[in-house]
This record gives sequence, C-alpha cells and structure tokens, in this order.
Amino acid sequence: MKKIKLTIEGMHCASCASNIERSLKKVNGVKEASVSLMLRKAFVESEDKVTNDELKKAVSRTGYKVVAIEDA
Repeated sequence: MKKIKLTIEGMHCASCASNIERSLKKVNGVKEASVSLMLRKAFVESEDKVTNDELKKAVSRTGYKVVAIEDA
C-alpha cells in the first residue's frame, strides 16, 4: 500500500474537487481518494501497482492538471 499526494491546478469549487475524487476512485487499485479544494491537493491511498501516470490521467479526464506528485 502506498500513499500519494497530488497537487492539482485549476479547481475553483467543491464540485471540481468531487469530480476529481470520483475519477481517482475509479482507477483500479485505488483504495481511497480525497481532494481538498483549499489545499489544491488530492490524497490517494492505493496498491503498489498503481502508477503515477494512471493517477494523472484520472485527473486530466476531469479537465484539471497535476502539477506535482509526491509520497505522502
């Protein structure tokens, strides 16, 4: 299990954050995802097999951009 923190650009409202959260939770292997509009960050707990690219794609599908990825 790994924990990852994503910094996301372009969110303006709670709906933006919930759309990103929903998209991240659809990634196979993601156990938990929460998005903070105030911090402009997503916190993801996933299996080790989940790649950073998969998480970036999940965010970009909702129309936003990941500007940084780090271990949480």
